[in-house]
Amino acid sequence: MSACRALRHPGTRRRIALPAACTALAALTLTACGSGDDSKGTAETRFVQGTGVSMVKDASARQDVPGLSGKTLEGKELDVAKEYKGKIVVLNVWSSWCPPCRAEAKNLVTVANDYKGKGVQFVGINTRDPDPAPAVRFEKEYEVPYPSFYDSDGRLLLRFPKGSLNPQSLPSTVFVDRNGKIAARAIKALTEDELRKTLDRLVAEK
Repeated sequence: MSACRALRHPGTRRRIALPAACTALAALTLTACGSGDDSKGTAETRFVQGTGVSMVKDASARQDVPGLSGKTLEGKELDVAKEYKGKIVVLNVWSSWCPPCRAEAKNLVTVANDYKGKGVQFVGINTRDPDPAPAVRFEKEYEVPYPSFYDSDGRLLLRFPKGSLNPQSLPSTVFVDRNGKIAARAIKALTEDELRKTLDRLVAEK
């Protein structure tokens, strides 16, 4: 089933016609709430997908994260490169109606709070929510301490370079090193241990 055919309004069986969103999301070949358990890896991306969690790439093989700027769910302007220059940034792609996204939310919140003093900043990218209200309620319910872009049509996701560790499913998490390079990716709901293991590697880098 394609990403666009899989797009449904939360709590109903009625499909929604969202041409712009479908075009953008189809280009990314996103899988709605997919586990991402694809056993294939490529020479181009140089990571292992077997468990849905990528290995941390060697610094020499990392690509620049794209410029990410726009409005948050609260309507504030955010530019990741300017606001969080020199920090490790964890980009989590999520939607309010996605069960795996809800399952990992408490893990993201716990680790974000624990690593804030270690130069780590979490940023959400909310997508496929045609209305921001459910996403705002999601953030309040889980007491999310970090901002999230409102990217209902997937435009921010399209900025990721081809062949990079670009997010491909809901949820997805991209880890960016202190130099603004894409260091790792996960295409599944993450546990605390998985988050900490990846972040400890990046925090330890000089």
